Amino acid sequence: MLIPILVFLLIYFFIATELIDKTIAALIGAGLMIGLHFVHYEAALHAIDLNVIFLLIGMMIVVNTLTDTGIFEWLAIKLARLAKGNGLLITVFFMILTAVLSAFLDNVTTVILMAPITILLCQLLEMPAVPVLIMEAVFSNIGGAATLVGDPPNILIGSQTHLSFNDFILNMTPPVLVIMVLLLGVMALMFRKQMRTTEQTRKRIEQSRPEKAILQPLVLKKALVVFGLILTGFFCGRLLDIEPGIIALAGAMVMVLVCKKDIHHSLMHVEWNTILFFAGLFMMIAALEHHHVFEKMGDFILHICGGNLMATVLTILWFSAIASAIIDNIPLVMAMIPLVKGIIPVFALQMGLEDPMLIQSQIAEPLLWALALGACLGGNGTLVGASANVVIAQMANRNKCPITFWSFTKYGFPFMIASLIVAHLYLYLRFFA
Repeated sequence: MLIPILVFLLIYFFIATELIDKTIAALIGAGLMIGLHFVHYEAALHAIDLNVIFLLIGMMIVVNTLTDTGIFEWLAIKLARLAKGNGLLITVFFMILTAVLSAFLDNVTTVILMAPITILLCQLLEMPAVPVLIMEAVFSNIGGAATLVGDPPNILIGSQTHLSFNDFILNMTPPVLVIMVLLLGVMALMFRKQMRTTEQTRKRIEQSRPEKAILQPLVLKKALVVFGLILTGFFCGRLLDIEPGIIALAGAMVMVLVCKKDIHHSLMHVEWNTILFFAGLFMMIAALEHHHVFEKMGDFILHICGGNLMATVLTILWFSAIASAIIDNIPLVMAMIPLVKGIIPVFALQMGLEDPMLIQSQIAEPLLWALALGACLGGNGTLVGASANVVIAQMANRNKCPITFWSFTKYGFPFMIASLIVAHLYLYLRFFA
């Protein structure tokens, strides 16, 4: 057991520090696990979750098609005009838009779309771009926590535990909405002086024409119809007994066909490095599962928490959040899911539960929602906590708006703690009060 753990930790170190590209590190790690016979090649391939892979590929193609139409630029200009050039109000509107987009796209895609528009508007309104960009990363992680498809950790949890799109809406959206309202109020107080705009800049916004942003109106109409059908498929997935991955992938192909897009062009915009990164991690995790590593870790957590379910749930919430602030939340969640799945039958036996429905509602769901909330919200703690943070910092640096590790942490860490307190109270009141 010790050698595969050491291999995993070594690869994890390179992923967390980014001394080596994370995709290269993950695939080398998978090769070592298979080459050293810690897991059979067939078992490693079987461990790759195609539902996650299909969902990511499908949504990447959908977003690329929508981006080409100019819909996101149109939305941004519309919001700026709605706020009548008021800098603070524009910032609030942009945070809401970022969170909503992140709930239905993934948060990395959302910040890639929002960052260039934000930088441009901040220049027009003569406002500081750095705090607004940092807040966009924060709200993309918060909004992404609300749904199955909003954040990669949720995609992983949903796929490997058979929680549906609707399960995430019903259980994750309520605390996310409370967190959003609370943090929007805090942000408004913090930025009320920084985001003041002049009369001249407000007039500039009022004279803008958002309709000019739409480059392909006919394609947009077709793409929105297909996107609506994809979302309907997510909502009805459990009734139809179809996994979200195949809905996203098939929907993306329908969109490419209906919008007459070149499939080669669409596939070129898929982030294949991310897809291969997931594949490598799935294979490494399979090697650890084969050696019962997560069962031992689960026993350790149970021992620390004294076999108390509430203490275990809240420990997982805070541990996954703090760990996600230090390292990327994707590999963390991939390692935590089998650990949580190993704890569930122990509590079921302890509580004398045999009915699968009762085990799911009373034991599995509190543990899994704690993991999802901790991983998604904990990503806001530092610059390296979530992929969206790193991406927005890279884009800001390219546009001469440098975001440093500490400038991000100054805003992100207090917001993370505040959101975790809300999540802590939610889990307690929802499952244990």
